[in-house]
Amino acid sequence: MNRPAVFIDKDGTLIEDVPYNVDPARIRLAPDAGPALRRLHERGFRIAVISNQSGVAMGRFEETALVGVERRLRQMLAEFGVPLLAMYWCPHHPDGSVARYAVECDCRKPQAGLLLRAADAHRVDLGASWMVGDILDDIEAGRRAGCRTILIDNGHETQWRTSPLRSPHVVASSLMRAAEAVCDALLQPAPCPAEP
Repeated sequence: MNRPAVFIDKDGTLIEDVPYNVDPARIRLAPDAGPALRRLHERGFRIAVISNQSGVAMGRFEETALVGVERRLRQMLAEFGVPLLAMYWCPHHPDGSVARYAVECDCRKPQAGLLLRAADAHRVDLGASWMVGDILDDIEAGRRAGCRTILIDNGHETQWRTSPLRSPHVVASSLMRAAEAVCDALLQPAPCPAEP
């Protein structure tokens, strides 16, 4: 049976945004991230990290460095009793300097490839799941995958290119507020399906 998940962006959402950081010792959870994700876990949501990592394509670090980042995130979340289902990252960027990563792909947000891959591998019910991020590319990726979406409005979105795919279902000021919105939505009746 498929289960719901909360897909969460890494840099600027789950952790403090330190550009191109792959040093596990410098990783810091965003305020309230641990308690917020614990609340979601206790309500039956699995947690998966979905992240663009263009630093690989730009030659700033090797893709293998992300293994240590994932290990550190798992440790940090475990301290709050939150198991990390998986971490999926896109190493590509079409303007990259490393030829094998300098490509157009279906996994770089705002595309939905990473969410679809995670859902397939872990039997995730996308229609009951959420994508949480700090920019509208996260929102578009979530909507393309069929998830509900939450924008953490922390000043990281600077372009504000809007469209129906880039319109969040909820805007929240923090991860704790996002978790509260997800939990509140569980109490609401399911929407009626649209007529054909």
